[in-house]
Amino acid sequence: MRDLWQTIPPDAFKIVLVLFLSFLLGLEHEEHKTQGSYAFGGIRTFPQIGLMGYVISTLSGPSLLPLAAGLLVVGAFLIVSYRHKLESNPDAGITTEVSGLGTYLLGALVQHGYFWIAATVVVAALLLLELKTGLEALAQRIEADEIVTFTKFLLLCAVILPVVPNKPFTPFAINPFKTWLVVVAVSAISYSSYVLQKLTKDKGGILLSAFLGGAYSSTVATVVLAKRAAREERPHLFAGAMLLASGVFYLRLVILLAFFSLPLTRMLAPGFLAIGAAGTLAGWLWSRLPDVRSDKLRREWTAKNPLELRAAFAFALIFVTMLVATHLTEIYLGSGGVYTLGALMGLTDITPYVLGLAQGLHGAPALTVAAGGIVISAASNNLVKGGYAYFFSDRKTGRQSLILLLALTLVSLAPLLFL
Repeated sequence: MRDLWQTIPPDAFKIVLVLFLSFLLGLEHEEHKTQGSYAFGGIRTFPQIGLMGYVISTLSGPSLLPLAAGLLVVGAFLIVSYRHKLESNPDAGITTEVSGLGTYLLGALVQHGYFWIAATVVVAALLLLELKTGLEALAQRIEADEIVTFTKFLLLCAVILPVVPNKPFTPFAINPFKTWLVVVAVSAISYSSYVLQKLTKDKGGILLSAFLGGAYSSTVATVVLAKRAAREERPHLFAGAMLLASGVFYLRLVILLAFFSLPLTRMLAPGFLAIGAAGTLAGWLWSRLPDVRSDKLRREWTAKNPLELRAAFAFALIFVTMLVATHLTEIYLGSGGVYTLGALMGLTDITPYVLGLAQGLHGAPALTVAAGGIVISAASNNLVKGGYAYFFSDRKTGRQSLILLLALTLVSLAPLLFL
């Protein structure tokens, strides 16, 4: 069989591949031709265009000038075809003509031995052509503001991040690249939650809102749920939802730590995953207990856009401040100071403090101190959320939420016993 394969000229295989791939494109366009109206190309035209690209690429050798001239000639024919199509249908698209240009280049790719690229391009083109209805419907559902939001995300991670210096500055070893990487990581998780909330808009209920809110910001989710609980008379549902959001908060912490410190992740992940799973499950079970009202509630809150550039720069500034504060605290006050700072940080967003510890302290003793500070800050944040729940919701929901979050606070201190 090997001897037989070796007798086949290499160009024969390439020609067969060009015919096969361009035939697939022609077949797709042939199936979607509309009766009674002009349409360019099909199962005969596309293979011929592919072969033309292959032949010209073979004859031109290393020079790209003949190949480019052939592309211009094919493009001219396609322009004539498109103008003729517009005469019969003013709303006609140009997808078929663009596919014709791609088929010509397909022949050149195969001739130069780029088989994988050629096959990948054809598969992608077929998917785009076959998913036309779904993609057009998606474009109609996506608001212009959401495209701007995604563009901001690309700006954060694909434009700003690569040009930021990746070296330490100042005695505190502040690395601008790692600082902005923290902004990108936190924004990515919050943006993922934001997108999921948009995609599931008007679907699901309070528990789905709590789950996605915990991934976005468990503190914000707790305050929003507590305020709504004050007018809903559903204490078990809302108290359980707030506990569930705090359980998801631990899963968020593990993901963030995994980006920046594998040693800390190995130390804290088992305990945090267990606490997160227990909190999420307990919150769901508590929400299932009967309330006076039993009608299904729709969620009302949707997260705000987390990718405002002003907020990103503000977060970067807060992170650098916490990095410096953690360094100074560890130097002058020792581990007790780090733990005290962690407890105080529970009053606000603990993410800058946690990631500052993940990047700022190294070595076995320092890692133990960092892990302890993270555990204490997370426990303190749970206690603060219990206070928010008690203050903003009705008394029955507030008492239940405070007790549940206080229990989670005590449980969440357990990892300190294993550090």
